[in-house]
Parts: sequence; C-alpha cells; structure tokens
Amino acid sequence: MIPSSVARILRKLSRENAFYFFTSIGNYTGENAASLEEFVKKIGEVNAKSLEFHFYRGDLEKWAAEVLEDGELAEEIKSLKNLKPVGDALRSQLYLVVSKRFEKLKSEFPG
Repeated sequence: MIPSSVARILRKLSRENAFYFFTSIGNYTGENAASLEEFVKKIGEVNAKSLEFHFYRGDLEKWAAEVLEDGELAEEIKSLKNLKPVGDALRSQLYLVVSKRFEKLKSEFPG
C-alpha cells in the first residue's frame, strides 16, 4: 500500500494548481509543471532567470509546501538560499534537491 502522503505529493495536479514559470511579474514563459515529476524536468529546461525570479520570491518552496504538501522539499529548497545561487548554479542545485526528493518518493512506491 502506498502511503497517502507520498501519493498526494506525487499526484498529477489540476491546471489551477500547476506551477507556472515567469521571468518577472506578467512575463509568463509558456512553461508549467502539473506534478513533481514535471517540475524536475522543467528545472532543467526553463530560463535560469525564471528560476531566480521564483526562488528569491519564495514561490518554489511555497508551491512545494502548500500545493504538493511536501514540507520536507520546501525546507530543502529554502535552505539553498544561504548559498545565494544564481543562473546555472541555481539550476543545478535546485535540480539536485528536487530530483533527489522525487527519486526518494518514487522509490517508496511498490513496483
């Protein structure tokens, strides 16, 4: 049996709850992620300026905590702020944290 919290974190989200990537207020990139799996992929694809915009506003950890309901991931994202990463350094650190969390959760699924 899959723990309900893991299933909830890994679920496919509705359009309203997807994460929409912007480079600044009003400048939508055309990219969004409707699951943690998609979010991992998009971190590697979207403009680094978009990652910086959301990271320093707290949007990424807020989405992880409130929409995905993954407090652990939210804290891990937030802890990266001490490093003050930008550009590709931010992309690789975010990717590492989020993909590691995704793989851990996925491994808790049987089969």
